[in-house]
Amino acid sequence: MRRRKAPVRTVSPDPKYNSTIAMKFINDLMQDGKKSLSMTIFYGALDKIKEITGEDGFKVFEKAIENVKPKLEVRPRRVGGATYQVPVEVRPRRQLSLAIKWLIKAARERSEKTMVERLAKEFIDASKNEGKAIKIRENTHRMAEANRAFAHFRW
Repeated sequence: MRRRKAPVRTVSPDPKYNSTIAMKFINDLMQDGKKSLSMTIFYGALDKIKEITGEDGFKVFEKAIENVKPKLEVRPRRVGGATYQVPVEVRPRRQLSLAIKWLIKAARERSEKTMVERLAKEFIDASKNEGKAIKIRENTHRMAEANRAFAHFRW
């Protein structure tokens, strides 16, 4: 290891659901420091979920996050001049951050009119184990599975 470890920053829970996961999602959704706008979009999406499915929006959001979390990923490892894609298990904090990133990315690429609708639909799809964010996770798992032969290079 070359440098010291970065300190773990604690995120204060969001005001409505008292959840740190929700606040992390809001922070990742934020652009140009406009947190109030990202909060409006996030809470609007949860309300939209309740409107569409009749289920609790926050429960659907939690299920979506849980479904999108990857278990394995590949990390490049140089061994004797060759670079191998070595499958490794994903640490819990990285699982969460990847799931959040993938959900936001998938929502931004959707064709619905407003970001609230896009996010709501992506949460609903991910909670049912379908949609673009789930596809990204599946591809990550497939890559790890395909490179299982290099698992012995794990460090």
